[in-house]
Amino acid sequence: MSFWSSYRSLSPKTRALFGIGVMAWASIGLWVSPQVENAMGMAPTKEEQEALDQKLAVRISRVEKDGK
Repeated sequence: MSFWSSYRSLSPKTRALFGIGVMAWASIGLWVSPQVENAMGMAPTKEEQEALDQKLAVRISRVEKDGK
């Protein structure tokens, strides 16, 4: 029995609770990760963060088509 068929065989209420649980787990992870990074000394320095922000800056350029 595959994972998908096992999931589909659950009652709708159980599937909804499973989905809510996964979303709660992910939300807790996003909320707690900065504190864990700081506690473990893995937080980026201000210079590292600025360098990363500069590299990730979105640059969009417009390209004209021929004939228009």
